[in-house]
Amino acid sequence: MAPGLRTRAFLFNTLLADKATDDRLRRYPHWLAARNLANEASDESVRALIEAVRGRYEIARRWYRLKAKLLGVEQLADYDRMAAVTEDEVTFPFAQAREIVLDCYSSFSGELGELAGRFFAERRIDAPVRPAKRGGAFCASAVPSVFPYVLLNYTARRRDVLTLAHELGHGVHFALAARQGIFHQHTPLTLAETASVFGETIVFGRLLEEDSTPASRLALLAENLEDTIATVFRQVAMNRFEDLVHTARREQGELSVERFGELWAESQSEMLGDSVALTEGYRSWWSYVPHFIGSPGYVYAYAYGQLLALSVYQRYEQQGAELVPRYLEMLAAGGSRSPEELGEIVGVNLADPGFWDAGLDLVERQLQEAEAAAQASGRL
Repeated sequence: MAPGLRTRAFLFNTLLADKATDDRLRRYPHWLAARNLANEASDESVRALIEAVRGRYEIARRWYRLKAKLLGVEQLADYDRMAAVTEDEVTFPFAQAREIVLDCYSSFSGELGELAGRFFAERRIDAPVRPAKRGGAFCASAVPSVFPYVLLNYTARRRDVLTLAHELGHGVHFALAARQGIFHQHTPLTLAETASVFGETIVFGRLLEEDSTPASRLALLAENLEDTIATVFRQVAMNRFEDLVHTARREQGELSVERFGELWAESQSEMLGDSVALTEGYRSWWSYVPHFIGSPGYVYAYAYGQLLALSVYQRYEQQGAELVPRYLEMLAAGGSRSPEELGEIVGVNLADPGFWDAGLDLVERQLQEAEAAAQASGRL
């Protein structure tokens, strides 16, 4: 990554200065204000999210310490953070996946179950892997008058069952919000993952509940934790880097390659603590993240959406069926109201760090279950 690093630093400096000028001319009070406005999220709710996640960085550190033990090393290096620790050999034919997902959705809400069922009944899911087919998975909403479509690349892994649940969450969200019309069917990015992560979490709970083998449970939990750590904790750490570089550029002038590296290491070390050894080469990793260049401030939205869904799910665990009609009302509102106003429908205050902590409690609980599964499987 070193070749061209000075050029990338020069370009980043230029873009940072350009944004500072734009923010000043448009009288934005701080570097993140424009992004918050685009996300329809208040400064208070974003600060509450970041404060809550930074206060629970120990969850990520515990996971990396556990991962080091599972890999048989004393400490992870930065380049080993995504190494696989298990091999998930459990498979699900597509018909079984359909049965599980529809049963989970229907058990939560008959209306959601019926909407999810339409995707199968009307052949609106492109699931098989084919030559030259686009990779990944997504849900396409088209226009409000057209029922959505889902694309998958289904390979019968448990992760694929959860991906199916995730994309159908987007689908039922689009379907419920269609009544809002073309301008308000879609939510801002901060709410776009609410229904998808919520639906995935319901199905994840079912899969975990029905799996009594410690090694298999560990594989399921490990994959889910990897995704959550990346989506919540790493994204907030990246937000901290952006905060440092935008502030430093405005207060100190042009930043050197070394200064960028120092600020990157500072923001990442805050999250990782002593759980991961940061190599010298890691100090240039700031330059691989395209969002810093093309979409300043964008990264926190991943954490916002994921943790919002987990926190609402935690509320569902406490309230049960009482929450269901209000949750459906929130989805049906689409993007017609701000995230905070939609949160009020289900009785939550997004500007309260305690709300975000509820979702982090769920993540910590999964981590505890992973630690127990690792112990029971003889891996520790």
